[in-house]
Parts: sequence; structure tokens; C-alpha cells
Amino acid sequence: MIAVKNSRELALMREACVVSARALKLAGEAVEPGVTTAELDRIIRKYIESQGAKPSFLGYGGFPASACISVNETVIHGIPDKRVIKAGDIVSIDVGAHLSGYHGDNAATFAAGDISKEARALLDATRESLYEGIAMAVAGNRIGDISAAVQQYVEMRGYSVVRQFVGHGVGTNLHEDPSVPNFGTPGRGPRLLPGMTLAIEPMVNMGVPDVDVLKDGWTTVTRDGKLSAHFEHTIAVTKDGPVVLTMP
Repeated sequence: MIAVKNSRELALMREACVVSARALKLAGEAVEPGVTTAELDRIIRKYIESQGAKPSFLGYGGFPASACISVNETVIHGIPDKRVIKAGDIVSIDVGAHLSGYHGDNAATFAAGDISKEARALLDATRESLYEGIAMAVAGNRIGDISAAVQQYVEMRGYSVVRQFVGHGVGTNLHEDPSVPNFGTPGRGPRLLPGMTLAIEPMVNMGVPDVDVLKDGWTTVTRDGKLSAHFEHTIAVTKDGPVVLTMP
């Protein structure tokens, strides 16, 4: 069942989303060679808790950290640890905050120092594909319009979208209906209504779309070992068009 939020619920969601967005921004600013992924996780948890919120991911399904931090060929669900970030790495950070009964969810991929032109192009295309998808989150459209916009943008630039993991509805639960794939057919899927809130999150690979989940049950890597990037916003569908809630 797809939840449609009223104005009060959207206001509460925005508060959670702003906390999540600010935590992501702080972590992104701290990405540099020599920093460990665990240090980034501590920054995120400290800020979220300082705002009276809780990290959405901590303990979710048994996940052991406050954020997913994924480096280079790790697509999503990287577990923060003692890994030291190196110059030229790209670091995907996925953050959620739970406040007043609602979740905010967002992600971005950051450069550690100077990165290759190829890596920079991947980041730019992934970020831009997110906004292509958001632009289609218009009342009266369908989920497939978002999905197709992301896929077309990505594939026109020679990259591939991950198919095993998708975006989702978000609200009182971190993951709600509907699923929001990054591939699909225009005009298909649930119709978008004002008050729907969606986490749109392209996961884009430089090589093949195939991924593998490692033995820890979380860490998800590209099958060919090539780079992957991840960008995400929580948005609200409104009568006046899509509104990005996860803005710091």
C-alpha cells in the first residue's frame, strides 16, 4: 500500500530529511585521503544524535553502523571500518535520519582529492541522472516515467544502472511502497499522487550492471570490479511539482 502524506506529515518528514541532508554534507566535507570510513560514520552519528534524531540504518536488519560508506567498486551497503581512504578514491555515503516518527534518506558520492577524468564523468552523470528522474516525479505521471528517465540518461552516456537494488517510498518506515527502479518503461507502474514521498537513488556502474553481495551479507560490489556511483534524494510529489526534501 502506498502512503500519501498530508501537509503535517510532510512538514515532519522535511525535518527528518534536513537532518539527514546536513549529516551527509558534513561527512562529504570530511572525505579526504587519510580518513577512515569509521571516522566518517562517527561524524554522521554524532550530528544526527545531536539533533535529537536516530540514524535510520543503525541496527536496520542487523546493519552494524550509522551509515553505508562504499568505496570505489563497492556500490552500496559498505560497512564502515578501519579502511583508510586514499587519494583518487570515490566514496559513496548513504545516510538516513529518523526524527518524530519519520525518515529522511539521501546519498552522494564524493571525491577523495584529485580523481580521474573517468571517475569524475561517472559522478557527474549519476548526479545528473538523479535530477532527470526527479523532474519526472510529477503528479499524474507514473513510476515508470522516473525509472525510464534515469535509465535513458545513464545508458546514453555509456554506463549501466544496477537492477538488483532500487529506490523506494519512504515515510514512517525507511522502506515503503512503491519500489522506484532506475530502469523501466514510461507510462508504467503506479500513478504519482500529491503527498507521495519517494527516495529516488540511481546506482550507476562504469561497466556491467551486475553486482555481487559479499559474505558479510551487506557489502555489494560491481561484478567486474569497475567503479560505481550513488546519488539519492527524498522527494515529495506535490500539485506544483516535485520538491526535494533532503536539502541541507
